[in-house]
Amino acid sequence: MKLSVTIDRDEDGIWVAECPSIPGCVSQGKTKPAAIKNIKEAIALCLEVRAERGLPLTVETQQPVSPSHALARRALAKSPSVN
Repeated sequence: MKLSVTIDRDEDGIWVAECPSIPGCVSQGKTKPAAIKNIKEAIALCLEVRAERGLPLTVETQQPVSPSHALARRALAKSPSVN
Protein backbone atom coordinates (compact mmCIF):
# COMPACT_ATOMS: atom_id res chain seq x y z
CA MET A 1 0.00 0.00 0.00
CA LYS A 2 1.43 3.39 -0.99
CA LEU A 3 0.55 6.35 1.20
CA SER A 4 1.37 10.02 0.80
CA VAL A 5 3.30 11.75 3.55
CA THR A 6 3.86 15.47 4.11
CA ILE A 7 7.08 16.65 5.72
CA ASP A 8 7.67 20.20 6.95
CA ARG A 9 9.93 21.95 9.41
CA ASP A 10 8.33 23.66 12.39
CA GLU A 11 9.44 26.98 13.91
CA ASP A 12 11.96 25.16 16.12
CA GLY A 13 13.60 23.36 13.19
CA ILE A 14 12.05 19.97 14.00
CA TRP A 15 10.88 17.95 11.00
CA VAL A 16 7.19 17.03 11.28
CA ALA A 17 5.79 14.21 9.15
CA GLU A 18 2.10 13.42 8.67
CA CYS A 19 0.15 10.80 6.75
CA PRO A 20 -3.08 12.66 5.81
CA SER A 21 -4.94 9.49 4.83
CA ILE A 22 -4.60 8.05 8.36
CA PRO A 23 -6.27 10.39 10.87
CA GLY A 24 -3.92 11.37 13.68
CA CYS A 25 -0.86 9.71 12.15
CA VAL A 26 1.89 12.24 12.85
CA SER A 27 5.52 11.93 13.86
CA GLN A 28 8.67 14.04 13.97
CA GLY A 29 12.45 13.93 14.01
CA LYS A 30 15.46 16.18 14.48
CA THR A 31 16.50 15.40 10.91
CA LYS A 32 14.47 14.73 7.79
CA PRO A 33 15.66 11.10 7.56
CA ALA A 34 14.72 10.58 11.22
CA ALA A 35 11.24 12.01 10.59
CA ILE A 36 10.80 9.68 7.59
CA LYS A 37 11.89 6.66 9.66
CA ASN A 38 9.56 7.68 12.49
CA ILE A 39 6.51 8.25 10.25
CA LYS A 40 7.01 4.79 8.70
CA GLU A 41 6.87 3.29 12.20
CA ALA A 42 3.87 5.46 13.10
CA ILE A 43 2.01 4.38 9.95
CA ALA A 44 2.55 0.70 10.78
CA LEU A 45 1.30 1.21 14.35
CA CYS A 46 -1.67 3.35 13.30
CA LEU A 47 -2.76 0.76 10.73
CA GLU A 48 -2.43 -2.00 13.33
CA VAL A 49 -4.59 -0.11 15.85
CA ARG A 50 -7.20 0.83 13.25
CA ALA A 51 -7.44 -2.82 12.13
CA GLU A 52 -7.81 -4.02 15.75
CA ARG A 53 -10.63 -1.53 16.32
CA GLY A 54 -12.41 -2.38 13.08
CA LEU A 55 -11.89 1.10 11.67
CA PRO A 56 -11.22 1.79 7.99
CA LEU A 57 -7.46 1.66 7.51
CA THR A 58 -7.37 4.90 5.58
CA VAL A 59 -9.68 7.76 4.69
CA GLU A 60 -9.98 9.38 1.29
CA THR A 61 -8.01 12.60 0.93
CA GLN A 62 -7.52 15.03 -1.89
CA GLN A 63 -4.05 15.31 -3.32
CA PRO A 64 -2.50 18.75 -2.91
CA VAL A 65 -2.80 20.88 -6.03
CA SER A 66 0.11 23.01 -7.17
CA PRO A 67 -0.62 26.76 -7.50
CA SER A 68 -0.06 26.66 -11.27
CA HIS A 69 -2.46 23.70 -11.63
CA ALA A 70 -5.08 25.54 -9.56
CA LEU A 71 -4.74 28.66 -11.76
CA ALA A 72 -5.10 26.59 -14.92
CA ARG A 73 -8.24 24.88 -13.58
CA ARG A 74 -9.78 28.25 -12.66
CA ALA A 75 -8.98 29.67 -16.09
CA LEU A 76 -10.58 26.68 -17.81
CA ALA A 77 -13.66 26.95 -15.61
CA LYS A 78 -14.10 30.65 -16.50
CA SER A 79 -13.53 30.31 -20.24
CA PRO A 80 -16.68 30.30 -22.36
CA SER A 81 -17.63 27.07 -24.04
CA VAL A 82 -16.85 26.83 -27.75
CA ASN A 83 -19.42 24.09 -28.37
